[in-house]
Amino acid sequence: MDYQRIVFSGHAIKQMFQRQIGRDEVKAVLEHGEVIAEYPDDRPYPSYLMLGIVNQRPIHAVVARDVETQTIFVVTVYEPDEDLWQADFKTRKKYELCNL
Repeated sequence: MDYQRIVFSGHAIKQMFQRQIGRDEVKAVLEHGEVIAEYPDDRPYPSYLMLGIVNQRPIHAVVARDVETQTIFVVTVYEPDEDLWQADFKTRKKYELCNL
């Protein structure tokens, strides 16, 4: 994803610290990762869910992008949970509700 500037939200910084994900890892996701979901109606900017594999570790980053200023706003970053995502980490698992 093209950008001139990255802005990390307070939430993203907190999550990165808790999850031991560094700025360089997030930059690698932005530069070499893949957009796996788009949210064009998000405001104030469209947002995206990106997947990158950094040092054999899958990382998801939710980012918003201001095209005019070429600024990426990092909303949150996390390692996808294998219980919630397929093995490719691109597809959410579907669960059926059961009657108890």
